[in-house]
Amino acid sequence: MDWLRAVDGYCERAGPEYWAEPVNALTNLGFVLAAAILWPRMAGLGVGRALSANLALIGIGSWLFHTHAQVWAGLADTPPILIFVLIYIFAAHRDFWHLSPGRAFATTLLFFPYAALTVPLFQLLPGLGSSAGYAPVPLLIAIHALLLRRRAPATARGLGIGAAILTVSITFRSLDEPLCAYWPQGTHFVWHLLNAIMLGWMIEVYRRHMLADGSPRR
Repeated sequence: MDWLRAVDGYCERAGPEYWAEPVNALTNLGFVLAAAILWPRMAGLGVGRALSANLALIGIGSWLFHTHAQVWAGLADTPPILIFVLIYIFAAHRDFWHLSPGRAFATTLLFFPYAALTVPLFQLLPGLGSSAGYAPVPLLIAIHALLLRRRAPATARGLGIGAAILTVSITFRSLDEPLCAYWPQGTHFVWHLLNAIMLGWMIEVYRRHMLADGSPRR
């Protein structure tokens, strides 16, 4: 594999230069800012701290991808997102559903067959393109919100808000290329900003649940 091969996947990029995507690059600071705000609020919550640190890594990885725009930078971009999803699923199963850590870990692994089954279905929807790979996540969040509405209604509402924000965010991501001829700036930067808000909100939902639940598991 040519790790230094240039990648041009976004409307804003018009050349190979480092600053060819200034808006897409700089909006990644939203992730770092959200992580900095959340970090002190997660005192005593190990999972909350892990999610906050990972949120900063998402911003850094995406920054690298939208500046260097090479294959290796693409690999720095996506793994932190997947890791965030897996940590949150584990935390939800352990702390929202009160599963043992072992069972929570085992059920977290079910995300992989779930994604393998649902991504091809989302790929059938016109216009989603590569964003189909993210579409199973808001669906999964919405499922948890629906199932938690009686056990933990405040948490369920918070998850529902997160799912709605992510759905709008994915929509803007998928519109980047189709609208490129009409809006050369592209819409990918909105995906960054909304995701920084959404992921930060999801961490806050977890914190509020833990405070309300009074669970000793941190």
